[in-house]
Amino acid sequence: MELRHLRYFVTLAEELHFGRAAVRLGMSQPPLSQQIKQLEEELGVVLFHRSQRAVRLSSAGAWMLPRASRVLEEAQQLKDGVVRAARGAAGSMTLAFVSIADYAVLPELLRAMTTQFPEVALTLREATSDLQFEGLAEGRIDAGLLIPPVPQHLALRLDYMPLLSDALVAAVPSEVASGLAPGAVDVADLAGLPLVIFPRVLAPALYDQILGVFAARGQTPSIAQEAVQMQTLIGLVAGGLGLALVPSSMRYLKRPGVVYRRLRGPDIDVEVGLAWRRDNESAVLRAWIDSLRHRPARVRWRPA
Repeated sequence: MELRHLRYFVTLAEELHFGRAAVRLGMSQPPLSQQIKQLEEELGVVLFHRSQRAVRLSSAGAWMLPRASRVLEEAQQLKDGVVRAARGAAGSMTLAFVSIADYAVLPELLRAMTTQFPEVALTLREATSDLQFEGLAEGRIDAGLLIPPVPQHLALRLDYMPLLSDALVAAVPSEVASGLAPGAVDVADLAGLPLVIFPRVLAPALYDQILGVFAARGQTPSIAQEAVQMQTLIGLVAGGLGLALVPSSMRYLKRPGVVYRRLRGPDIDVEVGLAWRRDNESAVLRAWIDSLRHRPARVRWRPA
């Protein structure tokens, strides 16, 4: 029994007239009669009672009709689903992200994805940039929102797309900020206040960028504590352990005891972008990346 036999059966059951059913099916009446007869012989039952005046379903045909209709509907859904999956409109994807992306570009991307790709099952994993590079290399994640640069040993295996620039600001304990002049601050204004920062292995470029702010002013900060997550750094600042230089989007993490202040001088930007394996053949990933290429120009976050 083939799907075409079920289609012939359902059409005839709906019309209860061989001529009208044949017209709907785009065929002549004799071949339709022959196909229905072959189906009955294959099943060993009578599906239709025929007379010169009427065609009506047998009890076996009445039982079969809703089930055959459901099989045809599911077959069509399968066909449509396969086509959508081939276009990248359906399927699954694993996306990792650094903590700062959660306060800036990630919500925007998630809203766009749920709108453009409602049939994509998205798995999210928060991870530092170094762990994301490992996950990408090993194929455990499809794409990662991370802080560049791409490690040299992966440069030929990964593609990268910048998504936003986020200016560094100073996160200062509120009791310290109360003694500062209003407006932007210079790290020289914070001399003697220890620095809380993440380990260099997590994002070497950003780590060096932060220390470079102090070096440009002839200072070498005393590192009081290290923490893996940006949220933890803000918590350490709130506890009075020191100051932190963080992307300005972190100001949306409003913690009592922390004040965010602009840095005096030209903005020092932190870049966040998307990385993925060049040999990843996921249609979902490719369709999503293509949609990102056509999004508006990169977001540039400015501190308040």
